[in-house]
Amino acid sequence: MKTPLTVLVCALTLTACADHAARARLGIQDSTLLRSGVGASQDEAAGAANPQWVQTYAIVHNGASALASLQARLDRMPPQPNGYFRAKAQCWINAAQQTRQAGDRWGFAEEAIGEAAVITMGLESGKPVSAANPALRTVSTVRPDLWQIVNTIKSDPAVASCHEAQPPLACAEVELMQGGHDAWMRSFSNAEKRLPDIQDNLRKTAERVLQCKREVATSAAAPSAKSPRTVTLRADALFRFNGSNDVAMLPAGRRALDAVARGLKSDAAPGGLTITGYSDRLGDTARNQSLSLQRAETVARYLRARGVTSPIATRGLASANQLVECRQTRRDDLVRCLAPNRRVEIELAVAAP
Repeated sequence: MKTPLTVLVCALTLTACADHAARARLGIQDSTLLRSGVGASQDEAAGAANPQWVQTYAIVHNGASALASLQARLDRMPPQPNGYFRAKAQCWINAAQQTRQAGDRWGFAEEAIGEAAVITMGLESGKPVSAANPALRTVSTVRPDLWQIVNTIKSDPAVASCHEAQPPLACAEVELMQGGHDAWMRSFSNAEKRLPDIQDNLRKTAERVLQCKREVATSAAAPSAKSPRTVTLRADALFRFNGSNDVAMLPAGRRALDAVARGLKSDAAPGGLTITGYSDRLGDTARNQSLSLQRAETVARYLRARGVTSPIATRGLASANQLVECRQTRRDDLVRCLAPNRRVEIELAVAAP
């Protein structure tokens, strides 16, 4: 009896034919992930460590000590108003620990420790931390459809104020990265084993975001002891383009804030003020986050200097809650179109009559 040719081909390769089906289920586009043995690439493009990688992660010479230190620093932090980053740091620590316990010495543990360290240091210093997921040497992209779901959820403005939805979202991202490392290691079955937890975390996130939206809608419809009033000021009228500090404030911006200050002093807001800065979507995410927060803080200082005594909270939401969508191809036209998104909002919570 003749052996089918496909069986012979599978028997003669180091990668089983079943792996092709697993790769297809994972949505992996990189065909090199099924190459092994004779002819398999061992160069930098195939994932070999380059000098830059070695220089970046050589400091993680004692993974156990680094993980213990990061865990202790994270545990000492007070509760964060935004649970996304704290949860993400914890999930990166967990991923590094699991990788080390599995005896995997291919570099993902060091990369996970590095990601946990960047987030932890950002939380400690109060500096903006990017929510973007980096391209790591030992991680391939798996399940692009799940990544699309992740990005859709992250782009929903409701997520920023729905704190209970943030931890499962953060961990789903790290788990997808960890599954991508399994695929990079040609362990497609292990990558698939992670999918139920990832999908469950994304389901929890979506359900909690919807619940938060329902609560907001219910709250808006119900009578409230406080009714917010919002003053919106265009950033282009307050500051020079891309400016955010006192030096960058325009004369027209000072006059507008003087008028706001006079109104606040004559009609105090016992519930306090929330000043929120926004940027447009152009440029680096971390830079936009910092820029939007600086604008809010500059406005708060200006109002304080003009005699406003109500409690003031400031925040920067970067390009969240965009007012206009623009599709211009010329940059000058696009910048002009996006102007309404660059703004500062002053929300007053005042007692209802």
